[in-house]
Amino acid sequence: MSDVRVDKWLWAARFFKSRMLAATACAGGKVDINGDAVKPSRLVRPGDLVQVTLPRGRRIVRIVALSERRGSGSEAQQLYEDLTPPPPPKESRPVPPAYRPPGAGRPTKRERRRIDRLSRW
Repeated sequence: MSDVRVDKWLWAARFFKSRMLAATACAGGKVDINGDAVKPSRLVRPGDLVQVTLPRGRRIVRIVALSERRGSGSEAQQLYEDLTPPPPPKESRPVPPAYRPPGAGRPTKRERRRIDRLSRW
């Protein structure tokens, strides 16, 4: 097995729960191979650098082995070398909650956006 479709490989390496999700991510520009956006049918080889944008962050991996079969998590980790830089350290001080006087009721949409903006970072 010298080449495998990128959507199959991403599914086998357990980056996505289904092959359809992997194909959708490729078609949506969320997957780059060696710096180029790819289609789901693009063939990958060992040594290729893959960057995947997931809801929980961006992952950078180098393909070590190929597989069309989805195995266990430990088998999937043998398919790639993770080059993702460690996340920056969180602030030691937690963000204080937004002040709302008691009995003010439910926040409006505008207030909810402000609260979300403050609590996100």
